[in-house]
Amino acid sequence: MCQYRAVDGLTTDWHAIHYGALARGGAGLVVVEATAVAPEGRISPGCLGLWSDAHAAALTPVVAAIKAAGAVAGIQIGHAGRKASANVPWEGDDHIPEGDARGWQPIAPSAVAFGGGLSRVPREMTLRDIERVRADFVSAAIRARDAGFEFLMLHFAHGYLAQNFLSPWSNHRTDAYGGSAENRARFLLETLDAVRAVWPADRVLCARLGVIEFDGRDDETVAEAIALAQQFKAHGLDFLDVSMGFSTPTAQIPWGPALLRDVARRVLAESGLPGSTTWNIGTPQLAEELLQEGAGELVMIGRPLLANPHWPYVAAQALGVEKPAWVLPATYAHWLSRYRAG
Repeated sequence: MCQYRAVDGLTTDWHAIHYGALARGGAGLVVVEATAVAPEGRISPGCLGLWSDAHAAALTPVVAAIKAAGAVAGIQIGHAGRKASANVPWEGDDHIPEGDARGWQPIAPSAVAFGGGLSRVPREMTLRDIERVRADFVSAAIRARDAGFEFLMLHFAHGYLAQNFLSPWSNHRTDAYGGSAENRARFLLETLDAVRAVWPADRVLCARLGVIEFDGRDDETVAEAIALAQQFKAHGLDFLDVSMGFSTPTAQIPWGPALLRDVARRVLAESGLPGSTTWNIGTPQLAEELLQEGAGELVMIGRPLLANPHWPYVAAQALGVEKPAWVLPATYAHWLSRYRAG
């Protein structure tokens, strides 16, 4: 969940406090927000980056805070593609106007704007651009590795750069990176291969993949996503987080509780990958149902944890865990287990 509190891509005090609190609340895995592999890959000027050693050094206190609280430290790295150079949500959530010093030129596979408030036309990437951004992912992965992160998520979803390559909505190329499903997946597989080569085998390498667009061609999109996930597994991916594409503002998303449960179960079963699902998992009972029915080995919780960093404690209570206070740090658990009120 982007915090939009970074300065020039660098963490501030906010990040160590925020992520440390989530870890203290009992989450088993805490994944740091979408972190850009290059300056132009930020969603907004307030987004985190990992394109220099200074950025990695600024993240080490965040890693330490997560680990000190007993959670696994993860990070999501990505590139915003044609959705980059946007205002933060509470200041418009739209593209920063061309010529505004706060913004920059977005890049994407094709010179096709997303639409709506994100109306800037990106510059079409050259083959040299593709090679450079792939190398940026590798450099960011190395920095994440050396900073102590144990779980690395490649952001291949949500209408950002990797999804821009994968989706016909945003990829109109006629070279080896466009056209067929195989060509549109090429950037993702090449990036996975390059990162896999530098990411330790004893740490989890994950991808968040947009497997469905809710755009009228869902059967075809899901089938392509399953085939790609199978290739991910063959190329050494450890874990798949099943999500949505968000490649067009005209998508008809059927918002509701755990709206991806069925497609996640299918994608994970047919790909053979362990994984997770997310989106609108608001209650402990629903989270437990998803785990029991095979919609993932774990569930990704976002907004409920922002509302209550101690949501895992609440979940443990609701699911009848004996002495649920011990989900928390001893400092809290001592009082919560000793007194029932107050």
